[in-house]
Amino acid sequence: MALANPHIFRQYDIRGVAGRDLTPQVVEALGRAFGTVVRERGGREVLVGRDNRTSSPRLRDDLVRGLVASGCRVLDLGLVVTPILYFAREHWGIEAGVMITGSHNPPEENGFKLALGPGTIHGEEIRRLQRLMEKGLYAGGRGSVERVDAVSPYLAMLAQRIRLGPRPLKVAVDCGNGAAGIFAPRILEAWGCRVVPLYCEPDGTFPHHHHPRQKGPTSGNCSTRWWRRAATWAWATTATPTAWGWWTKEGR
Repeated sequence: MALANPHIFRQYDIRGVAGRDLTPQVVEALGRAFGTVVRERGGREVLVGRDNRTSSPRLRDDLVRGLVASGCRVLDLGLVVTPILYFAREHWGIEAGVMITGSHNPPEENGFKLALGPGTIHGEEIRRLQRLMEKGLYAGGRGSVERVDAVSPYLAMLAQRIRLGPRPLKVAVDCGNGAAGIFAPRILEAWGCRVVPLYCEPDGTFPHHHHPRQKGPTSGNCSTRWWRRAATWAWATTATPTAWGWWTKEGR
């Protein structure tokens, strides 16, 4: 295959500009390479989740095509946040997983967090995927795709294992139009909180906040005084969420 931009192979993930660096050919090849490594280690099942960036559905399709071509059984989690993918690995005892997410990076960027074994792969393991892609050395087979629900058991686990005190909390939640907006209000409400939502509607262009490289995770609104009349606490997150913060009523 044509060589991928070597800069997409980072220390802890694979990341680049969707459409420019992460082309359909490159992403399919990544799926075939990762599927090959999974098969070499005696596995076959691979969990796949994605965030709500506009490029994520296409990247999901390209990646899954490669995984299936390598003989893997893909368990598609759909639109989730990264902690749900990690939970699903433990919940179902499946070591291999891929989260399609640009993390805290600008909307035009996207990437892949690859999990195998006890944690996520990094360093030399990512370099090996690069070499497999360059040489086209892939396992073959006829895989499959199945949609599965990891959200329900994840929410049930949080509701069961975490209990708040008797004092009711009113929490302002700023999800910055990321995928967390689908889940964070539901989680807090299950804990008995009264939620004041802000930018909880998913929008993959993330229109309401500056990028966190310039400003903390959606902190521009939660650190100001607008919400203090309406809530006891404020919680803000980046899109995935890979970064988040709490604010007290005093703005701390």
